Amino acid sequence: MRPAIVQASLLLVASNVFMTFAWYGHLKHLNARPWQVAALVSWGIALFEYLLQVPANRIGNTTLRLDQLKMLQEVISLSVFVPFSVYYMKRPITMDFAWAGLCLLGAVYFIFRAKGA
Repeated sequence: MRPAIVQASLLLVASNVFMTFAWYGHLKHLNARPWQVAALVSWGIALFEYLLQVPANRIGNTTLRLDQLKMLQEVISLSVFVPFSVYYMKRPITMDFAWAGLCLLGAVYFIFRAKGA
């Protein structure tokens, strides 16, 4: 069996794929439709996000503190969002992605540097 942090991470990656499409996919495909249609479609996609995210957080909470679990989620979120933005939404990659990633690395360092700190 995989360690809890690996299980949680894999579920969070899958959850974030659904989340990213729910939050931003409608900007590409449903831009001409009323916002209510986009909201309903997004809610339908978000259901699958929550079906993965809730167990991920429960599993992760067995070995990680809440702040560590949240930071893991944020790093995974950006790791999913950047390729989505560049490859799916056809947005140019900028140095801002690198700076945001460096800020997250700093946040990860401070959250994970000492148990119970």
